[in-house]
Amino acid sequence: MIRELIYMTITSVFICGTFSTAFAAGGGGEIIASDPSKHFDAKGKMPSKFTIELQNGLRKSLPFDDKRDFEEAKKGFIAAPDYKQIMAEAGHVAWDMGSYEFLLEEGQNFDSMHPSLQRQAILNMAYGLYEVLPGKIYQVRGYDLANMTFIKGDTGWIIFDVLTVKETATAALKFINEQLGERPVVAVVYSHPHGDHFGGIRGVVDEADVRSGKVKLIAPEGFMHHAVSENIMAGNAMSRRLFFQYGVLLPRSPFGHVDQSIGKNVASGNNGLMAPNVIIKEDFEDMTVDGVKMVFQSTPGTEAPAEMNTYFPDMKAFWAAENITGTIHNIYTLRGALVRDALEWSKQINVALYKFGQDAEVMFASHSWPRWGNERIQEVMRSQRDTYAHLNNQVLHLANQGVTVNQVHNVYKLPDSLRNQWSAHSYHGSEEHNSRAVIDRYLGYWDANPATLMPLSPEDSAPLYVEMMGGADKIIKKGKKLYDEGKYFYAIEILNKLNYAEPENQAAKDLLADVYEQIGYQKESPSVRNSFLAAAFELRHGKPSGASPTMGPDLVRAMTTGMWLDFLGVRLDVSKTEGKHFIINLITPDNDEKYLVELSNSALTNIEGIQSPKADLTITMNRSDLEDIMMGKISFDDKIEEGKATLKGDRKSYDELESMLTTFTMEFELIPGTLPDAAAAPVNEHPFKQKAPSDSSGG
Repeated sequence: MIRELIYMTITSVFICGTFSTAFAAGGGGEIIASDPSKHFDAKGKMPSKFTIELQNGLRKSLPFDDKRDFEEAKKGFIAAPDYKQIMAEAGHVAWDMGSYEFLLEEGQNFDSMHPSLQRQAILNMAYGLYEVLPGKIYQVRGYDLANMTFIKGDTGWIIFDVLTVKETATAALKFINEQLGERPVVAVVYSHPHGDHFGGIRGVVDEADVRSGKVKLIAPEGFMHHAVSENIMAGNAMSRRLFFQYGVLLPRSPFGHVDQSIGKNVASGNNGLMAPNVIIKEDFEDMTVDGVKMVFQSTPGTEAPAEMNTYFPDMKAFWAAENITGTIHNIYTLRGALVRDALEWSKQINVALYKFGQDAEVMFASHSWPRWGNERIQEVMRSQRDTYAHLNNQVLHLANQGVTVNQVHNVYKLPDSLRNQWSAHSYHGSEEHNSRAVIDRYLGYWDANPATLMPLSPEDSAPLYVEMMGGADKIIKKGKKLYDEGKYFYAIEILNKLNYAEPENQAAKDLLADVYEQIGYQKESPSVRNSFLAAAFELRHGKPSGASPTMGPDLVRAMTTGMWLDFLGVRLDVSKTEGKHFIINLITPDNDEKYLVELSNSALTNIEGIQSPKADLTITMNRSDLEDIMMGKISFDDKIEEGKATLKGDRKSYDELESMLTTFTMEFELIPGTLPDAAAAPVNEHPFKQKAPSDSSGG
């Protein structure tokens, strides 16, 4: 069975005690050495004649004669390591570039892959040490989803972004030192708070050196808050949805996982976080570190809520962080997150263009490959600026003429002038889901038709549709006809209804999977491709076991007490709260915090800096001891016994709160009929334990 094959080395244990990631080989499923001409799934289908026709048409219409990206991607190559795998400390494979070598077969066109995506996937095969600016700037690429960038200072390395995990970061630093000579790390810059840019910090510096100031750790204002907060409140759902967007458990194959648009994949290992000791607060800040002059440009509200570009005036080198890479990014990320601001993103690129882009001779970033020469740099900056601006402005132009969130993805088109520039292609994003995101940001999810304001749940409406269409047999017959005609989205419209009405109907699920698979083959965006292919897999074989990428205990420690209390409110089982009311004072003397926590009207709220004289219970314990409880190292009662937690008042309110908390698991369906009959029972953990946040990884 393919399912057993794929999950042979994948643990289904959540990231609890060790907080290390538990999915195989960097997040893209099991590394299966198979014939790339054959499908890995016995139920899988080869590309249809319609898919092949589409791919052949794209091969003729896209600007493949423009090979500058390939020239730039290989420019400055110094050396590649003699290994393809990097092992995690836990014993599994943290990273494996060798699993994608089928992409390098010369002259091979895969009909199961959008030609533009195949091109991007090949470009992202860069592996090893590259020189960006002779004697000054270097990058290690292909060790993780992101690049690790090294600036040569007077005495040591200044590192920009440190990958996802300790193991790949350690390997990258070791490799550059082997190639160019041993140098200490004197400074690290976090460009923004996504896990693939800070998670490897413990692989390159000692925390004591950061705390003492020996090593500068530089980040934009708001970094620590956003490094944690984005994935807390809906983190469990995001983790489950990552199975789709990142194709977490898809095998590496022309029929499965081929790329992640901004890099090959996400590494799996030990994730860390250290608090920065230098914060960039102004729009522009000058700084000299180890003899290297830098100008930081804060760009909040772009690819991340806190992000910054950097210009090196003496080198005429521009670091674009993740604001300008080899793709148009996500305005809405499919794992789920707050919708980003395409207009602000465009404006910040415009500022960079006129502030630094007039003089820059090299532009490099945390993903993809550098661009050299001022004309080329301005070309790419303008194409991405204009793509985000066009997306925002034209979608709103359409919205102001009545085009709705449920129509715009079928109406909005990028102009040919941008479509003919590779740097304007939406690999991480897609025109379809980004255009819907713009409307959602300004107008919300409702299309203003009352019929859609309070719709029936699909499982309730679907039986009506199935009945009116004449039953399952007729729908399957019609669905098969539509599939055979290449009318895949029409087929989805009726087969999805049948799947909701009859989730146990495997024949219907298999046919819907066939439809999803062809659409996945046809999509340029790997996020969209992965989502369709992963859904096809779940329809055929059920929801997989395995864990999504999460961050480690450093992120739990970085949570504010208020964040943790807020999330307790999310975890509250309101069926157990009827008629309950209590007030708890929480005091943490070591950081001088005080919180009032109140259960009222089945809502758990908290306020900082306030104490109630009429509290039912006052809990006093150091924040450091509270963190042990948050991470599940020890129970609250154990802390009481140790004398590290004291209670004043009636303990009943604490016990009631503990009994009301739900432990979230990912044992829920995204698609009907895909949850195994014997779903894993929730792990018996301390009720107040905070599971580590999901790794957003630039999503």
